[in-house]
Amino acid sequence: MVQAKRVILYILVVFVLYTIITSPSRAADLVEIGFEGMSDAAKGVGEFMTQLVN
Repeated sequence: MVQAKRVILYILVVFVLYTIITSPSRAADLVEIGFEGMSDAAKGVGEFMTQLVN
């Protein structure tokens, strides 16, 4: 089980590095989309908590 996790992690790292090297602008777009998604999710949780308190 630990070996499978390690292999999956290595494959993921290689994929990320390959994507960054071959298409840096696309990789930057994907990172931007990811951070926007996390920001929106955090705002949603904050609004939810605010409504719970009120």
